[in-house]
Amino acid sequence: MSGEDDDRDLIDVEVVYATPQRQLLVPLRVPAGTTAYQAAVQSNIVDEFPEITLSTIAMGIFSKPLDGKGRPTPQEYQLRPRDRVELYRPLIIDPKQARLARAEKAKMKD
Repeated sequence: MSGEDDDRDLIDVEVVYATPQRQLLVPLRVPAGTTAYQAAVQSNIVDEFPEITLSTIAMGIFSKPLDGKGRPTPQEYQLRPRDRVELYRPLIIDPKQARLARAEKAKMKD
């Protein structure tokens, strides 16, 4: 098998993570069949953001969570060409609680 044949079995993907201060996009060429979790490991993104725990961090593909609830988990999802694996920071406040707080604040202004 030549090097050209090997290239046909590789796909281009990205792994991304962001904090309020910094964002990082890591382009990768991975073998077809690589999972989202495997790509996150191969990206070495944990070297740049040591607070990440890949075994527990929420992941998604283009804003669609890989949560095992109607979608595969990161360990199950096999990447497609040009997929973007997104690593999600935990929420600081529950969105419902934030909405309630904004509604209460708006009531007080009236």
